[in-house]
Amino acid sequence: MVLIFDVRTNKVTEVEKVVRTDEEWKQILTDEEFRVSRKKGTEPAFSGKYHDFHETGVYRCVCCGTDLFLSEYKFESGTGWPSFTAPVNARNITTAVDRSYGMTRTEVLCARCDAHLGHVFDDGPPPTYQRFCMNSASLRFYAV
Repeated sequence: MVLIFDVRTNKVTEVEKVVRTDEEWKQILTDEEFRVSRKKGTEPAFSGKYHDFHETGVYRCVCCGTDLFLSEYKFESGTGWPSFTAPVNARNITTAVDRSYGMTRTEVLCARCDAHLGHVFDDGPPPTYQRFCMNSASLRFYAV
């Protein structure tokens, strides 16, 4: 079980962790969504559907539907990926050290299903000074 903040109810609720095999994930995700969210891939800069997207709503995990980021925290970072100053709630994400590609970065994962979302950097704007640099393929947008 994991505690997750739900934007619709404005409450933290206990939900079951989502665990599936690769074959099960492949049945519900596109090839690109699977490659990025389940195999820790990335999409090319400026190619994702949300990098230049400005609608009002919530971005949820493409794998399990957990609320992750609000449009009000989205900003133009110039990096080619959707960037946010903060998650919906710290409970909804986890982080891990990522030493791939000869770099040390902080990977951002969905707390409910462990989907790879992107990375967080300390070069964002005030007030958090963080830049949650996410892959569009790991997100699904819902207008609210």
